[in-house]
Amino acid sequence: MTDFALGPKARAAGYRLRGYDSVGSTNSEALDAAAAGDVGGIWFAARQQTAGRGRRGRPWVNPPGNLAATLLIVPDADPTSVATLGFVAGVSLSAALSAILPGGIVKVGIDGADSAGGEGRIALKWPNDVLADGAKLAGILLEANKLPDGHHAIAIGIGVNVLAAPTGLPYPATSLKDLGAIRTAEDVFEALSDAWVDAFGLWNDGHGISEVLRRWRGSAAGIGAEVAVNQNGEVLRGIFETIDDAGRLIVRADDNRRIAISAGDVHFGATASARS
Repeated sequence: MTDFALGPKARAAGYRLRGYDSVGSTNSEALDAAAAGDVGGIWFAARQQTAGRGRRGRPWVNPPGNLAATLLIVPDADPTSVATLGFVAGVSLSAALSAILPGGIVKVGIDGADSAGGEGRIALKWPNDVLADGAKLAGILLEANKLPDGHHAIAIGIGVNVLAAPTGLPYPATSLKDLGAIRTAEDVFEALSDAWVDAFGLWNDGHGISEVLRRWRGSAAGIGAEVAVNQNGEVLRGIFETIDDAGRLIVRADDNRRIAISAGDVHFGATASARS
C-alpha cells in the first residue's frame, strides 16, 4: 500500500490513480494499460523505479523516496499538437515545484544559464528538464503507442529528485531535500496532479498551446544566452533566441542564420562556448 493521493482538482476532474512502493517503469505500466484497453486519464505513481528510462534510451535513476509518475492520456488532437504535451508537463511541474520550494532568487543556471528574468528558483530547460538553482531537479519523457482506432496513447513520464539526486553525471543535479524542502514523493505528486489539471485545461486539445508556450517561455533557462546543441554528434552554436509556436528551439547561429531545432542536447554558458 502507498499513501499517494490525487489533489482535489484532479479528483474533481475524474482522474484515477495507481500507486506503488516500487515498480519497474511507470511509463511501461501506463502503456501496458493502454494496450489492455484503458481509455486514459490515469496516473501511475511510485516511490521507486527500478527500470526507469530517460530520453534516447538513457537510464533514469529513481532510488527509494524519489517520485516517478506517469499520466496516461488518449487526447483528441492531431499528432503535431500531441507533440507539445511535454510543454504542458513542464508548466505543470514548474508550478507544482515552485509551490513546494522555499522562496528565493535563482542562482546561475546550468552551464551558466539563468532563468528568464532571473526570478524564482525553478527554470525550464528545453526540451524536457526542470532546474532548481541551476541543477537538474526533474525530467520529463513522453512515449506514445498507436491504438487500433488510430488514436495515440500518450505516456507522460515525470521523475523528480525528492530525497536524493544521482551522482557521477556530466551536469549538476539536486534534490528537494538538498534545496531545503522537506517533502515526500506523495506531497509532490498531489501538487503535480492538480497543477496538471490547470495546464492541460489551457492546452485544450492543442487549441491553447500558444498560452502554454507563453508560460513555458516565462520560466525558460538560457534565453538570450550562448547555446550549443548536439544533434547526433554535430554541434550547432549560437544564441538561444526563443521557443517558437511549435515548441522548437530557435537559435541564431554564428553565421547569423536563424535555425529551428526539434531535438538535441542543449548546453549553455561555458560548455556552449567551448570550441574543442
